Amino acid sequence: QVQLAESGGGLVQAGGSLRLSCSASGRTFSSYAMGWFRQAPGKEREFVSTSNWSGSRTFYADSVKGRFTISMDNAINTVYLQMNSLKPEDTAIYYCAADPLGRLGRRDIYYNNWGQGTQVTVSS
Repeated sequence: QVQLAESGGGLVQAGGSLRLSCSASGRTFSSYAMGWFRQAPGKEREFVSTSNWSGSRTFYADSVKGRFTISMDNAINTVYLQMNSLKPEDTAIYYCAADPLGRLGRRDIYYNNWGQGTQVTVSS
């Protein structure tokens, strides 16, 4: 059973930075793609970023490109999302997700496993 656990959310001022972590357990993840999604109040969940397990292929939503960086630490089965130059519109619950087929999709239907989410709040 795959388990994902996010951490690192919090309250930050606009222009600040946060690093989210997602610890994965329960499988061998070498074939997996790992994604980050977010959901703001009253809005649908949206794609943020995805990476293959090695970190050699990464993709970003246009809204975060150049500000966010996804990275992998395979030794400890952890995926990170470094978020810089944060904006109030980045405020959301951020979710880590895993796709066993490694499809690097931008739609949440590709991801079978989800973490519980971590709240990120950016004040203006």
